[in-house]
Amino acid sequence: MQQAPSGNGLARLYTRWLAALFITLELITAAAVLGFIMLPMSERAADDLAGLMVLSAQTWTELPPETRPVFEAELARGYQIALRPSMLPAPDTGLRHGLYIRFLELAFERRLGQEAFFLREVAADGSDWLWIAIPAGGRSVGVGFAINRLQTNPFAVLAAALAAGMLLVGALAWWLASRIAQPVARFELAAAQLAKGAHPDLLPETGPRELAALAHHFNRMALQVRELSDARTTLFAGLSHDLRTPLARMRLALEMLTLKPEPALIVRLELDIEEMNRLIGQLLEIARGLRPEAGQALDLCAWLQARTQVHRAAADAAGASLIVRCPGDLRAIAAPDMLARILDNLLGNALRYAPGPIELVGQAVAQAAGKPVHVRIGVLDRGPAIPQDQLDAVFRPFHRVEGSANPVAGGFGLGLAIVRQLAHANGWGVRLERRDGGGLAAWVELPAPCASGLAPSQAAGLR
Repeated sequence: MQQAPSGNGLARLYTRWLAALFITLELITAAAVLGFIMLPMSERAADDLAGLMVLSAQTWTELPPETRPVFEAELARGYQIALRPSMLPAPDTGLRHGLYIRFLELAFERRLGQEAFFLREVAADGSDWLWIAIPAGGRSVGVGFAINRLQTNPFAVLAAALAAGMLLVGALAWWLASRIAQPVARFELAAAQLAKGAHPDLLPETGPRELAALAHHFNRMALQVRELSDARTTLFAGLSHDLRTPLARMRLALEMLTLKPEPALIVRLELDIEEMNRLIGQLLEIARGLRPEAGQALDLCAWLQARTQVHRAAADAAGASLIVRCPGDLRAIAAPDMLARILDNLLGNALRYAPGPIELVGQAVAQAAGKPVHVRIGVLDRGPAIPQDQLDAVFRPFHRVEGSANPVAGGFGLGLAIVRQLAHANGWGVRLERRDGGGLAAWVELPAPCASGLAPSQAAGLR
């Protein structure tokens, strides 16, 4: 016995894939924001601040001494910038203050034409300041700003967003993967139940188109398996029942033959053997009906005429008349042997139950706009009609409308079961309907495209 396949579940696998996809997208987005937005904005802001500081130093040296305190107060209040009249350039101590400060140093180098480095100091109020020496007016003027001026830190915000995204992506990926895998898990459970011989509940045919189509096909398969299981149970029960009667008669005849041989008893034995042979033959018909046959082009009208000749002797013996109604140029693509077996069973039923005028009809029937024409073949009689509520039940094996268990009067109840098996094996439709004025119509529908060379007059068909 094969073991169930092991490995990661679909939800876990999808979680990994989705998490990797989300993380990759997040990193790509972060890199794009960093490279195309934040870094250019930081460089531009650093260059603007460097320009303001250089301009402040130059303006201070050009102002009269008595107005410089007012200018310094305005810089401190409006821009948080302070000035020192004399400050030597700071040496390179190897200290790096961050990416934005590095952009500032590079901006000063471009403006001053020489290397520039910041000096960090702590003011009397405890605040941190960065100072840089700017040559202006023949002297070196120190210009500084408070570090708290740089309150916004977009890089830290980006890093925090990435970290939060990493934390949330697992939960989101698991939720989304569970939603995706849930219909497949239901399908797997239903398939496992079906494999064990149980009858699972039908799957909801909702959701995305592919999953809805998969559920639809599975439901059809489950219903067909259920029908086959019920048919098999009915078949075996009916077989045991219908074989028991002739076997009992044969046993009784054999016992009587031991006491007194009579020709009538031997005839009875031969009839019982023939009855059992016919029953087994019909069961073999059902088994053979599961194998489809290749189709070929048929001149349907001539083919129907040929079938009537096969049944002419049986029709004469039953006092029935066979009439063919079919357009002369009607064509169809069908498996002739399969179609003949179906038609023979339908004609056999009609001759048994409705020995009168029996019509064999071939029609080309137009469907909805834009769909091709299909062909149907009918056996129409004027015998006793089947009750409306039993039109589908009569296709079940051993079902007899009249309730008779006598094969001579009502047959074994396998003829229409054979018809349905053969039709399903070839993808054809078969149905019964009551006729106006009494009688029954049995139709075999060959799906499109099965007709060729159809004239417009044929599409109207014979009604």
